[in-house]
Amino acid sequence: MKTDTLIANTKVALPDFDKLLDALGAWVLAIVWISPLLFAAWAALQPSGTALGLDFSNPLTFENFTYVWGAVPWSGYFANTVILVTLILAGQLVLCTLAGFAFARFEFKGRDTVFILVLLQLFILPEVLIVENYAIVSKLGLFDTALGIGLPYMASAFGIFLLRQAFKSVPVELEEAARIEGCSWMGVLWKVYVPAAKPVYMAYALVSIATHWNNFLWPLIVTNSPETRPLTVGLSLFGAPETGVDISVISAATIMTIAPLLMAFLIFQRQFIQAFLRAGIR
Repeated sequence: MKTDTLIANTKVALPDFDKLLDALGAWVLAIVWISPLLFAAWAALQPSGTALGLDFSNPLTFENFTYVWGAVPWSGYFANTVILVTLILAGQLVLCTLAGFAFARFEFKGRDTVFILVLLQLFILPEVLIVENYAIVSKLGLFDTALGIGLPYMASAFGIFLLRQAFKSVPVELEEAARIEGCSWMGVLWKVYVPAAKPVYMAYALVSIATHWNNFLWPLIVTNSPETRPLTVGLSLFGAPETGVDISVISAATIMTIAPLLMAFLIFQRQFIQAFLRAGIR
């Protein structure tokens, strides 16, 4: 009896190695993920030309940020990026909502086939369609415009799939009650389905904003003037001078371009996590 009690106490006292391994793995992954960002932040505060020396006794300075802000029209790049991201998100929300609602609630011939064709877009890399998109945008006269940059991304297969699944989880009784009250189909969509899918909208908006804030290749191809360049294109042109690369200056420019996203995440991180959790549960 005493032996059994001793064995039981020994089992209770043993540490939970699974949890320790999980915590250790999480810390290692977090450090690996954030180390480039920490180095960029540290290098941006170092005197010009000294970042690669890794001399931690150097005094911290904000001169790099002052130089970077005065060297390039960043305010225009920020404005172009905000306009571009807002335009793409607005187009995606309208088109994906209408398409997702149609696929979720309406019966029509060939619906499943059309939906599969829409999903096939997920398997096609955007880079494959660059030539076709360039030709279409040029024919429409949208070259070097914000609409020309954002137009290829507005019909998102991922958004259509996500909202279709969200709308299918809404009880049909709510739709029937709204119809009995005299709501049109657009009224049902606006008053029943859209409010019920609010966490999904939040999660999708976060992914869309982060993706298109950092998008580079297509904006580089379709823009040709500083008046329409987003931040990523401006940063790439600023970071490739003919006189050589200064890591401190480039790091300051990089930190400056991603600062709005980082600040938004730090301020709204609880809402971000809750939105993703609710969207995942659905």
